[in-house]
Amino acid sequence: MTDTPLDLAYAATEAAPDDIPTRLSYYARLTEGELFLLLEHEATGDKLDPKVFELEDGPIVLAFDREDRLTEFTGLAAPYAALPGRVVVEMLAGSNLGLGLNLGVAPSARVFPPEILAWLAETLSERPEELENRVTAFSAPRGMPEALLTALDARLARMEGLAALAYLVGTEYEGGVRGHMLVFVDAAPGAESALARAVQGALGFSGVEAGQLDVTFLGSDDQRAAELARVGLRFDLPQPAKPVDVTAPGMDPDTPPRLK
Repeated sequence: MTDTPLDLAYAATEAAPDDIPTRLSYYARLTEGELFLLLEHEATGDKLDPKVFELEDGPIVLAFDREDRLTEFTGLAAPYAALPGRVVVEMLAGSNLGLGLNLGVAPSARVFPPEILAWLAETLSERPEELENRVTAFSAPRGMPEALLTALDARLARMEGLAALAYLVGTEYEGGVRGHMLVFVDAAPGAESALARAVQGALGFSGVEAGQLDVTFLGSDDQRAAELARVGLRFDLPQPAKPVDVTAPGMDPDTPPRLK
């Protein structure tokens, strides 16, 4: 059976257990990808009833990074919810439940205790500051870590329909302070929080401080858009065939599905 991206990321951490960037990349892969959460019953509305397993170290729920792995574990068809990894983490944080991932069916099998889930949820919940100071000039971005650029590209590639595109630019503010900014162009109504959190996820799992990158939003008809296109590093976000409902379950990070 072909290894999944999560298997490969986990293998990398096993090969270099003391390498922090490698470990952060693994957590980024976990939260960016889709997980199949095993349920006790079929989901009802936005309420989920995960199947809980009592272990010696405490209760856990189970999730798998592929549907066929869930079926392999259960041995028969079973109810599940397909959710972004970040939503599973946010949903479990504070519940005193651990998370068993790919148990018994993959080389990436492991158990996350509640304290690790709480740390992950806190990392995901923080967000970079949105623009407050007035920008006096834009320039090409310089000196940004390759790990951050890779993480941004991966994160934004999963934010289908939430904005047309984004530009990473260098900035100079009033008073001569310099920095960097990610500018989203034509964000979907209500998508600003999800986009800002996606940036925070990229920052948190690349080892870069959140304060090193501002976030703002503007329309394509803004006169600054042409300058951004000239000097900025462009990220194109995938576009859906039809409009995305950014308030659908799992899309709004402020209202993850509720545990029953």
